Amino acid sequence: MTARRREQPYLDERTPLITDLDDAEASSSTPSGNRNDAQGQVPTRIAYRLYISHFLSTWNSRVFEFGAVLYLASVFPGTLLPMSAYALSRGLAAIIFAPAVGHYIDVGNRLQVVRVSIVLQRLAVAASCVIFYLLAIGLPTERVVNTCLLVILTLLACFEKLSSILNLVSVEKDWVVVIAREDYGCLRTMNAQMRRIDLVCKLIGPLFIALIEGISTEAAILVNLGMNVCSVVVEYFLIAKVYYEVPELQETKHLSLNFGRVEPAQQNFLVRFWRTCCQGVRQALGDFGFYFRHQLFLPSFAGALLYLTVLSFSGQMVTWLLSAGYGSTQIAVARTLSVMFEVLATWVAPWLMGKIGPTRAGIWLASWQITCLAGGMAIFWVYASQPLLSASGLVGGTILSRVGLRGFDLCAQVLIQEGVAADARGSFSSIEVAWQNLFEICSYVSTIVFSRPDQFKWPALISVIAVGFAGLLYAIFVRIQRGHLVHLPKCIAPERLQRSRERVLDRIFSAPDF
Repeated sequence: MTARRREQPYLDERTPLITDLDDAEASSSTPSGNRNDAQGQVPTRIAYRLYISHFLSTWNSRVFEFGAVLYLASVFPGTLLPMSAYALSRGLAAIIFAPAVGHYIDVGNRLQVVRVSIVLQRLAVAASCVIFYLLAIGLPTERVVNTCLLVILTLLACFEKLSSILNLVSVEKDWVVVIAREDYGCLRTMNAQMRRIDLVCKLIGPLFIALIEGISTEAAILVNLGMNVCSVVVEYFLIAKVYYEVPELQETKHLSLNFGRVEPAQQNFLVRFWRTCCQGVRQALGDFGFYFRHQLFLPSFAGALLYLTVLSFSGQMVTWLLSAGYGSTQIAVARTLSVMFEVLATWVAPWLMGKIGPTRAGIWLASWQITCLAGGMAIFWVYASQPLLSASGLVGGTILSRVGLRGFDLCAQVLIQEGVAADARGSFSSIEVAWQNLFEICSYVSTIVFSRPDQFKWPALISVIAVGFAGLLYAIFVRIQRGHLVHLPKCIAPERLQRSRERVLDRIFSAPDF
């Protein structure tokens, strides 16, 4: 955390929230308006190299994330404890070490940071696959050995999660902004493309590894391992080509004056270790303080709060749908439709932001999400006596709401990219990721507390309330930034109503009979 950044917990000098386009016609006649409406000017070769690198990273992450669940279920049948400990540890690691990851992004060389994330993530996945394979082939080992291997797998999962966050935040929150060169139209286009890659990997990756695992768990593990080993070289050199072809990426960031200070060598190791821990805690507290004081805290926190949901066709909702009478084929169709609507949002959101700006587009899309979920929840409660119809109402509302969810996420991402200074993007975005993981853990806690299928209505209600509260937080942000939430028609605008009221009073008091 630099001293300069601590003194300025607000938007940088560009003040990009002006791109709200409160009056689209007026802004279109200005240079900034033309810039916002311009299409991306990034050379095709640079964009494709970035997209391919991001695809490989996201694909391997999604495949391994889902595959690890299948491998654990196969290796440890009849118990959910190993899988729960595995997933919980990943989430806690992301929360605890997020400030350190963000600090490294802010002070480190951009190419070195991404390369470290690529290598560490691939090494963690490769080592995990080797252990999974040894467990899957059923080597005769003692129970304590299996427990130790599970602990090692959990530690490797933490490294993989942190490396994934390091890569994601670096590329999506920093590199994309620099490559776009303050061309907001280009920035929206690149964000949409990156999100499409994420969603395609989210849909196809789990299906791909699940089909192979259905044939043979050992084959799935080997395929997972082979893809990771083969992709690391491609990612490693593609990202370097992007780095060297964009001079702005090579510019040095502002470094903290205290960064890199070497402790005296004669100090006791325990003393140095204690001081290092204290410094890390102070750094984390400083990053959280900066995050809370920033003007973009509200949209960022609102986006993170959306992760407190069980209405996302994840394992929780799928398990409940099976108990409600849905078949696996119907669930697969519903999940596919959900992802299709999410992909649709990557076209709807950029178009809407181009028309009315990211701030207004965000409130529109958040309202759409709240409305769809509220409607689905209403059907779910009204027709509770008919499980299949009740579940279908909630499924329909959830599918339709995905347009608002992903669209709002893109709007918030644009605001953060434009509004957070370059030397603070890592810290700010990593704290946001920490909140996302915390709320995701809370969603799992809700289904642990209300674990029976007939109690799913309470986690679902909590999810809808969380989405509504997120919308309220964003509405407060919009009110602060714009001074109002919606444009009133001119006929009922406050100024016109006041003038009409004054004219009526003048006529009354000037009448002869008065």
